[in-house]
Amino acid sequence: MKLNDIRDNQGARKSRVRVGRGIGSGLGKTAGRGQKGQTSRSGVSINGFEGGQMPLHMRIPKRGFNNIFAKDYSEVNIGAIQKAVDEGKLDASAVIDQAALDAAGLTRGGKNGVRLLGKGELTSKLSFHVAGASKGAKKAVEKTGGSLDIPELVPAAEKHKAKHRVAQNARNADKADKIAKAKG
Repeated sequence: MKLNDIRDNQGARKSRVRVGRGIGSGLGKTAGRGQKGQTSRSGVSINGFEGGQMPLHMRIPKRGFNNIFAKDYSEVNIGAIQKAVDEGKLDASAVIDQAALDAAGLTRGGKNGVRLLGKGELTSKLSFHVAGASKGAKKAVEKTGGSLDIPELVPAAEKHKAKHRVAQNARNADKADKIAKAKG
């Protein structure tokens, strides 16, 4: 076999249908669009339109919930970390954080950090600096004598409440000043 003999299998590449190319093609003149009307023109946005009847996508019930405040963690199992340490991709003496896991090719995404999960076995004594860990992962790290540094996160709701409280206190102080001046 030579490079110039390489071909795709018969029928693997099908050429697109060229419409509007004469009577003999079967798709000439109106190009399969029928005559007149909205759908014979270009720029139609009619997909899902059912002639004014309530469309199917609006008739069926909504399901599920997409939390817009959900954290995006990159999840890594301790078994995968142990495997990377054994292969020499991770340095067991250094602190393992998101940057080290990224360099080892263990994480993907995770704009809010890395979360350790407890699947697999951990035999090396490792120290971690991660955004979170499951109970099983914590237990496995402590069992080998390693350390787990998880920064304390203030929930967004608490931040919002604190901000609201400060604003409310300022408004109350303004009211008290106005009342004092009025009595004055």
